[in-house]
Amino acid sequence: MPESILEVAVDYLQKEVAPKAQEIDRDPDALRKAIQGLCDRNLMALKCPKEYGGPGISEEDFRRFQEECSRASGALAFLQTQHQSATGLIAKSKNEALKAEYLPKMGKGEKLVGIGFSQLRRGGPPIMRAEETQGGYVLNGHVPWVTGWDYYPEFIVGATLPDGQALFAIVPLQEGMSGETAVGRIPQSQPTSIRISPIMRLAAMETPNTVTVDFEDFFVPQDKVVFIQAATWIKNNDQINIALQGHFALGCAQAGLDILRTNAEKKALPFLTVAHDALADELKECRDETKRAQAKFNEETTQERLNVRAWAIDLAVRCAHAAVTSSSGAANSINHPAQRVYREALVFTVSAQTTDIMEATLRRITHSPERTTG
Repeated sequence: MPESILEVAVDYLQKEVAPKAQEIDRDPDALRKAIQGLCDRNLMALKCPKEYGGPGISEEDFRRFQEECSRASGALAFLQTQHQSATGLIAKSKNEALKAEYLPKMGKGEKLVGIGFSQLRRGGPPIMRAEETQGGYVLNGHVPWVTGWDYYPEFIVGATLPDGQALFAIVPLQEGMSGETAVGRIPQSQPTSIRISPIMRLAAMETPNTVTVDFEDFFVPQDKVVFIQAATWIKNNDQINIALQGHFALGCAQAGLDILRTNAEKKALPFLTVAHDALADELKECRDETKRAQAKFNEETTQERLNVRAWAIDLAVRCAHAAVTSSSGAANSINHPAQRVYREALVFTVSAQTTDIMEATLRRITHSPERTTG
């Protein structure tokens, strides 16, 4: 009987990625090979609809994939999810020509696309702006966080229009001048450009190559527009993702438990097994509660989903800390997996963070009373 797409993914992640996680964390070439392995198995666009050659994976299986990916390698999980998100956005576009051009090629990596729209969450004047012009839009401003430079040739940028709506369009993730000029908006003699910063130095997951990107009068044609969304889109999207994003933290927690279990078997100390079993039971409870919370979405369940997201974050940190503790002084080595997982827990604490998630996380850490909604 043929393996399911999820079985193919889990087999690859456990047998080929996890044993090389330390190398993937330090060496971009190793991460590039891990990404290529996903492409070779048509695993890079799991949210691609069947009519465009996608696997038609269920939401539950997709979240299981994300969890297994972060369990195997935080760096790989962090990089591949940018492209998976781009696939999901393009699949929702009404630009049929764009969908036909991109979606069939995204699963095997013939088209690789990142994302860059976290700036839409920021208050105050927009730092990334778009203005409509003949044949498309002109982009100006700063994108503070784009992951995948030198892996992904393009990314979906989010920019605020004068009326407050948000433009999402595919643009190059490479330095250079615009290949086109917006007629009537920019004189032919005036250069337009994309400027990319040096790769950020990060405490964890540095190999996915995160950069900032600046646009100066850059023209993006109408045929590269994914869609235009209401000003409230990013807030609504964050509400939906409160519990969904917690699967990365759950995978990180499992990675910590994998190390703790290995140490318990190697050191034959009964209290390590006791600690492992207690945390494993809690992880199962948190995973089950996460599934329940994400299955229902309305304003009344917002606090419930915030609480379970904070629980997943807290559990990832505690499981990573248990991995460090059970590894003794060896965990302080840059080459030790417990140290890597501990740093990855930092990233999954703040990934896709909103102020509500920050508050819920700190409330759990400080054991403060639950905020009343309304």
